[in-house]
Amino acid sequence: MKTLFTKLQKEKLLANGNASNDSEGGIDHVPVVKLFTPDANCTWLLSELDPDDPNIAFGLCDLGMGSPELGSVFVSELEELRGKAGLPVERDRYFNPTKSVGKYADEARLFGRIVMERGA
Repeated sequence: MKTLFTKLQKEKLLANGNASNDSEGGIDHVPVVKLFTPDANCTWLLSELDPDDPNIAFGLCDLGMGSPELGSVFVSELEELRGKAGLPVERDRYFNPTKSVGKYADEARLFGRIVMERGA
């Protein structure tokens, strides 16, 4: 099975999770990884992994139904998920975040979907 995160991404996701746990109000991190279904119009911008349970990721989740939201998702479910044509979730190797996950969420609420800049 193909892993969704590089080693460096996983380390950063866990570090962000630790930092958020250590802060009182949480931290609005920049997303570390963008995942998507090539055949189902779903996108996840993930910024953290729970250091106590690395199977739980936090970020902006857009299931393509017009109501993206910040929340948690099980990594194991993303690894098993298949789109309409049976294609697995993929990592966007060219994702270059330009703002915090909260800013992406604000824009996504306005447009009903995650909006990416050209080249991001």
